[in-house]
Amino acid sequence: MTERLYYTDCYLHEFQSRVVEPADEGRRVSMDRTVFYPTSGGQPFDLGTLNGSAVREVIDEDGRIAHVIETALTVTEVLGRIDWSRRFDHMQQHTGQHLLSAVLVELYGIQTLSFHMGEAASTIELGTANLDPGRIERTEEYCAEIVAQARPVAITFEHSTSELGLRKASERTGELRIVSIEGLDRSACGGTHVRSTAEIGTILIRKLDKVRDNVRLEFVCGLRALRQARRDFRTLAEIGGALSVAFEDAPAAVKAQAAKVKAIEKTCQRLAVELAQREGRELYAATSPDDQGVRRVTERGPIDDAMRARAQAFVSGSKSSFLALSEDPPSLLLAVSADSGIHAGERVRAAVTAAGGRGGGNQTLAQGSVPSAALLQSVAASFL
Repeated sequence: MTERLYYTDCYLHEFQSRVVEPADEGRRVSMDRTVFYPTSGGQPFDLGTLNGSAVREVIDEDGRIAHVIETALTVTEVLGRIDWSRRFDHMQQHTGQHLLSAVLVELYGIQTLSFHMGEAASTIELGTANLDPGRIERTEEYCAEIVAQARPVAITFEHSTSELGLRKASERTGELRIVSIEGLDRSACGGTHVRSTAEIGTILIRKLDKVRDNVRLEFVCGLRALRQARRDFRTLAEIGGALSVAFEDAPAAVKAQAAKVKAIEKTCQRLAVELAQREGRELYAATSPDDQGVRRVTERGPIDDAMRARAQAFVSGSKSSFLALSEDPPSLLLAVSADSGIHAGERVRAAVTAAGGRGGGNQTLAQGSVPSAALLQSVAASFL
């Protein structure tokens, strides 16, 4: 068993210990005690060094904590140092999660189902189908009030048979580690935490995602929240500068620009179709009939609105056939005039089905696809 020094003092930066079980030629070591937190309970592991060798991973192995290090250890006595900035960040996020979850229960009776701490942001899954903006703002403001009150955060060890008053019942038995926020929350937790809500700093809710019948809430705390707010401000300022408006007017300006772009796109699409129709009519006029009296053309390219418009304009003339081929994805379009003697839908369906594809359409316009470009060439040959 490894003595977990962080259980009683989350603020320890360094420690001395003795290697009790080296493995992997000294690159994976377990010690009699450690300050390094292993991945557990949604919180990532600590980083740092053991005798100057970088710790790459910390793993909980049924009570024994293994440290995966960069350079093999050849001694039994070690000096360990943790990456304090990473540890304190995790302490802010984890205690912030306890506060946020407790506030959601107190205000709205919404329970936290799971927690995950990421490199940039953390998430909790909530037992609710929705959370409206008004509730989100009230939650942030109430958290800010409790942070400002600098309520003590205490760690105690109590037996599972006691009246614990936990926010969420623990499935573990025996002695439990309880993390408490004065007057608000009591939770069984093995993670690292700050001593006061004041040290959490700002709690900023970033976004909500629908997960099954629940909501996943993303948040940041403390220095993460400060840095995120700074990035958000810079982003808005840059957008505002690009649009020549004040940053607070940037959202409205972006919305107006998006509406203009959408209108321009519609105009471009309309003009592209009109141009394609003109090209189709001109192509018909420039195409000579074959020995059956049918004007036939084949074009290659994307089968889009412009291609369809060109094809339909071409076959608006009598006795005509327009075949379009696209290699990505392997597909074809056949348009024919009503007097061509060809049923486009039947012709396309028969050709692509024989090649393992599918398709169909009506008498004058049909489309189909095949599994590969090679098969497309074989199908195209049957039309030429």
